[in-house]
Amino acid sequence: MTAASAASLDTSDRLSSITVASIVSSTPTVDTVPAVPDETTKKKWQVNDAYDDGPDGGFGWLVVAGAFLGQFTSFGIMQEYYEREVFSHIPDAQLQLSFAGTIMELFVDLMGPLFQIISARYGVRAVLILGSFLGVLGLEMAGFTTQIWHLYLTQGVLFGSGASFMYVAAMSVPAQWFNRRRGLGLGLVSSGSGVGGLVLPFVMTALNNKLGAAWTYRIMGFLVLGMNVFTCLLVKEKYPRHKKYKANDESGEKQPTPHQPTLREIFNWNVLKDINYLLWVIGSMIALMGFFVPFFFLPSYARYLGLSSANGTALIAVMSAGNCVGRVAVGYIGDRIGRLNADIVFTFISGISALTIWVFANNYGTLMAFAAVFGLVCSSYVALLSPITATILGIDRFPTGLSILLLSNMVSVFGPSIASAIESRIDAEPYLTYKVFTGVTYIVGGFILIALKLRMTRSLTAKI
Repeated sequence: MTAASAASLDTSDRLSSITVASIVSSTPTVDTVPAVPDETTKKKWQVNDAYDDGPDGGFGWLVVAGAFLGQFTSFGIMQEYYEREVFSHIPDAQLQLSFAGTIMELFVDLMGPLFQIISARYGVRAVLILGSFLGVLGLEMAGFTTQIWHLYLTQGVLFGSGASFMYVAAMSVPAQWFNRRRGLGLGLVSSGSGVGGLVLPFVMTALNNKLGAAWTYRIMGFLVLGMNVFTCLLVKEKYPRHKKYKANDESGEKQPTPHQPTLREIFNWNVLKDINYLLWVIGSMIALMGFFVPFFFLPSYARYLGLSSANGTALIAVMSAGNCVGRVAVGYIGDRIGRLNADIVFTFISGISALTIWVFANNYGTLMAFAAVFGLVCSSYVALLSPITATILGIDRFPTGLSILLLSNMVSVFGPSIASAIESRIDAEPYLTYKVFTGVTYIVGGFILIALKLRMTRSLTAKI
């Protein structure tokens, strides 16, 4: 498995179980609260946000632990091993194997709408069980791979679909159990894939060397099964569909049990008319295009400078470790200064680090400094995408909004390919295109997020 492949799924670091009213930020949207809110308006928001009335955490910390385990087992294909040991006789094996990782990443983003349908009709537990089954089946079947296209179907389609269902569930259900610490809770959950991306490659390498790829996949399948059992047991909705209520007035009157929703009711396409939401999607999509580039090209840039492959691996390891810490940190900071504010700050630091550190990095020490800084701040979007989306759209439109947002991530997956195409067509210093592309995408995305903040709050200093 290459570090690039692991990093790709890490963003995609992606999806989680959503109940219709599961994630609503305690910060109101501009449609809900006017620029100068009065006491009556505040009271109405608090009533509408009835799911935030309970205490923070409690059983929610066990939910976070279960969701963390579900994300821990997200990893990429063993491309380097297959390229060296299994398909070395195929001239373009590297290119063909890379498509397996791309297909897996696409299915992680693609299955959001299907998740929305299943969870709306049958609940989150059904999605978790289905996701666990598909993920384990994909890995076990990958152990019988004899042709490259077998990986497309097994780890690409099956495992990618299962990982998608587990991700969506892991990123939304824990939010029902938190209010003031919602960012921290989701940050801890999203760090699971970062920890797994840091630890599992070493485990898989040892298994490969002793047992071969087939048994490595089978053992990893059983490892995923064991962890996902805990995920299915611990990740539960605080407000299941047949019990949940929403206070319509001061008396807290319960709504009747929801009927079986139709597709028209599940998908609210009016979100595409919401300018604030479109700014959020476009800004995040552009910034995320830069996320993948250092993970793909930093090791090869290190070799270009004359450094060893071990140095390149160390750079990826430092970035992955920074991802684990950074996702928790941005969640904690977002709870205090506002989640959109935290995302904007971390996005700009990511772009600036690429343009000021990586551009001038010509030795191992400077590259390690970039890896440390970029790793800490580059994945704020992954940790905060759910609460920010809910803040912008509110309760009813959130599921559709998150599904579309995750679909937009499919465009960002091609960021490294776009950067490579530009690199091949301009006459410039080698790797300069990758450095500038990373910085510019983050900076442009950051400015679009600032425009979103101004539209929602009319202030640069407001907490949101």
